Amino acid sequence: MYSEDYDDANIQERSGEDVYSKQVRAGKRTYFFDVKATKGNDYYLTITESKRRIERDGRFAYDKHKIFLYKEDFDKFVDSLEEMVKFIKANCPVPDHGPAASGAADGGAPYSSDVNFDEL
Repeated sequence: MYSEDYDDANIQERSGEDVYSKQVRAGKRTYFFDVKATKGNDYYLTITESKRRIERDGRFAYDKHKIFLYKEDFDKFVDSLEEMVKFIKANCPVPDHGPAASGAADGGAPYSSDVNFDEL
């Protein structure tokens, strides 16, 4: 798992046994996809967005937002996510940032979004 998981504030937040994890770095944010198992060995997914910030005293802190996704909701969630991604790709022009705009040059995303979800 990721190191900030082990600070005192998050030890109590974590539940379930870790089964499989994937980390995705995306600009200033990192996304963690964690498959966990309940005591009854039923799997569920947690998706965590983590963004590092600097405190006034110079220390690093992490803003985290987590959702829990249960298997009975997977199909609806995936269908809606795909619909939203298709809508955005069809209706929101990608800014041209030169040769890397396609994402092929560095293997990354074509552009980075810095949306402040608190403003929405």
